[in-house]
Amino acid sequence: MDGFTDGDFEALFAQSQGGQTIDVEVVSDEQHSQIDSPFQPLTEVELAEKQRLEAVIIGAVWSAGKALQQLRDQKLYRDTHTSFERYCREQFGHSRQSDYLIAGANIYENLTTNRCEILPTTEFQVRPLGVLENSDQVVAWEKAVEIANGKVPTHRIVKQVVREMTRDEKDNPFELGEVVGIMSLDNPDLKGKNGCWAIVTGLSKNTCDLQTWDSELEGVEIEFLQELEYTEEDCQTIQKLHGRISRLQKGSELEGTAKGVLRLLGKIERPYLTPLEEEMLKLVEKVYG
Repeated sequence: MDGFTDGDFEALFAQSQGGQTIDVEVVSDEQHSQIDSPFQPLTEVELAEKQRLEAVIIGAVWSAGKALQQLRDQKLYRDTHTSFERYCREQFGHSRQSDYLIAGANIYENLTTNRCEILPTTEFQVRPLGVLENSDQVVAWEKAVEIANGKVPTHRIVKQVVREMTRDEKDNPFELGEVVGIMSLDNPDLKGKNGCWAIVTGLSKNTCDLQTWDSELEGVEIEFLQELEYTEEDCQTIQKLHGRISRLQKGSELEGTAKGVLRLLGKIERPYLTPLEEEMLKLVEKVYG
């Protein structure tokens, strides 16, 4: 088809459409990405307001830690409770988290006092620093920031830096409240627990005390545990799941089917329930709750 030009093609196409031409809008890559994106851009005013509100929330985390420390140190709970732990649990719905907030606020204060340019935005990011002296906290944080390319480092990065500074390969890498996986291998004490998740409730150099979905295990050697690298929110989700399971076990005697559902949930390999699993648990709670 020598000599067949673009104009000839357009004329031929127009004839095939009954002499009518069709306007075609060409969408750029940038426009296409905007169409596909589920996000909506903010105006400069909205972005500034978002950043202001985020700063308020971040500041509230450290303020809460300092407030909790004053309540504890001055024993301002003593008019209603005999212990700070029980006060926090009944007043705020948690006790261990209060300890984390107090420690986090002190670490944050240490980093600001030493004029660190990049500062943490959550308590979870600095939690691994709690085992270090104040001067080492600053060193570890700055190294973590460097690894994160000058940005706020994640919990995982900070934890790895602290681990390199404080332990050899045989020391315990786990933390209180962390969710781990159990590998029973040839350990007869862990029979039936392979693949179960467990919450770390106690630590020694080479062992962990654990809370599984149905029992407490003491002195489990770290070689039988697997790091799941769950976030703080993930760990809290599993802790809440354990609370729901525990309440059911403390109630009336469960039938085999109900126990089977709970056993299944005690071995989930993710920090959430599928819709079907949630419905199954709700049904058991409805029957036995």
